[in-house]
Amino acid sequence: MAGFGGLKSFRGGVHPSDDWKSLAKDKAITSAPLPETVYVLTAQNIGAPSKPIVAKGDKVKKGQKIAEATGFISAHVHAPVSGEVKEITFRPHPVTGASTPTIVIQRGDDDDWAPGLNKETDINALSQEDIRNLIKEAGIVGLGGAAFPSHVKLSPPPGKTVDTVILNGAECEPYLTCDYRQMLERTGEIVEGLRIIMKCLGVSIAYVGIEANKADAYDKIKSAAGGDPSIKIVLLEVKYPQGAEHQLIKAITGREFKPTQLPLEAGCVVHNISTTYAIYEAVKWKRPLIERVVTVTGDGVENPGNFVTRVGTPIENLLSLTGIKKDANKLIFGGPMMGIAQSAMGGNTVKGTGGILVMRGAETWESHACIRCGKCIEACPYGLNPSYLSIFCEAENFQGAMEYNLMECKECGCCTYVCTSRRPIVHLIKMAKYDLGRQKARAQAKQKAEEAKKEVATASK
Repeated sequence: MAGFGGLKSFRGGVHPSDDWKSLAKDKAITSAPLPETVYVLTAQNIGAPSKPIVAKGDKVKKGQKIAEATGFISAHVHAPVSGEVKEITFRPHPVTGASTPTIVIQRGDDDDWAPGLNKETDINALSQEDIRNLIKEAGIVGLGGAAFPSHVKLSPPPGKTVDTVILNGAECEPYLTCDYRQMLERTGEIVEGLRIIMKCLGVSIAYVGIEANKADAYDKIKSAAGGDPSIKIVLLEVKYPQGAEHQLIKAITGREFKPTQLPLEAGCVVHNISTTYAIYEAVKWKRPLIERVVTVTGDGVENPGNFVTRVGTPIENLLSLTGIKKDANKLIFGGPMMGIAQSAMGGNTVKGTGGILVMRGAETWESHACIRCGKCIEACPYGLNPSYLSIFCEAENFQGAMEYNLMECKECGCCTYVCTSRRPIVHLIKMAKYDLGRQKARAQAKQKAEEAKKEVATASK
């Protein structure tokens, strides 16, 4: 689908200012100092949380598995540093807010890898199953924010055919530049990671989608691909949410599928730039996911940057590197469109933390009744009616919201961004989904209780 000026794009969407990326886009990746203490949450992925397999007082090495996946859609968790497990406690999750089991590790004197790790492998000698197992053992999850276990994406179920891999280099979220910097500085590794993914899935065609405001990254990736006809580099229109799976697949291949379906339905698998680099590290070097690049930016910090950060690093450590302005009054994990505002300047990073956004002058505002201007409908990339959805959700008329396809909303925030009445549309939709989820859980619990009663009554006869 052609966009403005012949660039690939999709219907709807918005275009936040590019100026916000300029704060960190020219800051080369540097390594954040190792924290004295890391706080490693066991829920670091969509799906089942992992289960701790260490106890207080245990000595651990960097990269050692400390929490084990508890299902197929789950991911292992590894020690980001060598040291001693001081306690297993509960800390709030930065995305869900839920109290989450957390393994607290005090760093020791060394930073040595656990035995068997950090060893080069011959990729050509690996089978598809070997690659999947290495990725699974490394605890790789989607690092674009969704945190979906990567080995699951690379294991299409019987009857589902994947013929195309798409690498998401759009990084359309305002302010964030971690993927952009990696495309510039880790170019060869990213292309090699893409080839690993292609081999794992047995596909012969791949695309790398990069927005037109990252022309230098486009040139570098294209050069690194070396004219390989199986890897096509595509320049995309600068528009949010260009990097969302549905929009990226539509823009690049023209294929469409329902918002409630997975990309597999379109024969595609999509991976983020950071995820692809992590896959390269896992397969080529047997390095589990214990660190990632995090963009720390916003008008509330003195010196924004992009930092290689160990998972579980306290946010205070990163803010001490950038400096924080006195009037900073808002902290967001992620970007401004889909990120999660935090209640305090605390917390710690998780695998899915690609950005820490610090704002000053953040204001609250009064929302008003919908004036039916239609801007949200024009902006919605999924063709929904956010106006009606917000009205139904606000009135807790969940049946009405479901009739307007509530569950097809991906909460991208385009509707809230353009709303003339400043209505918290996405917030209302999220709350409705949460309430519906609780209702479903209560109904399931009630049904199980009734079935248990019947079993007891039958057994007692």
